[in-house]
Amino acid sequence: MTTTPGNEPILKKSKSWSFDAQRLFTSVAIAIGILFIIFGVRASRTGRDESGLPTAIERMSPANGDRVLRQSQIIVDFVEGYEATLFIDGIELPVTRLDELTSSGQQAAPGAQVELPATAVFDPGNFVISFQPQSGAMIEEFTQGEHEGKVNYWKIIDGREKYRTYIWKFDTD
Repeated sequence: MTTTPGNEPILKKSKSWSFDAQRLFTSVAIAIGILFIIFGVRASRTGRDESGLPTAIERMSPANGDRVLRQSQIIVDFVEGYEATLFIDGIELPVTRLDELTSSGQQAAPGAQVELPATAVFDPGNFVISFQPQSGAMIEEFTQGEHEGKVNYWKIIDGREKYRTYIWKFDTD
């Protein structure tokens, strides 16, 4: 507080806050926007969640709903410790294990060319089952339209009797 020469106190006027409707509206709009962003991020499903794959399947091609060519390869990649059989359009494809391909029973040398049979092939080292439509196979090419893939899979230590099933659909042009 200051005084005048006559010792009268001078009161300084302080700036008072006045109600500003525009500032209030802007603040509320920003707060609502932030809430929508938080809700959107928390509710979004991406990546593995969106794919709907079981935890035992790491990846597959074609994925559910994909559009592929008539000679496209089917690949289902499992986490370690699983084995599987593959069905396409209700047809169970015979499965050949890569470790059983040589006639002598010996593993092929690294880099050696191995003739793959016209069946589904299971690679026990990578836990992958695949099928390539080809001449002499039960399915030589995919016809145009929708196809259904089905894989029965099980933990190797549990045995085939405790299999689970995953079914998906894909289209060919």
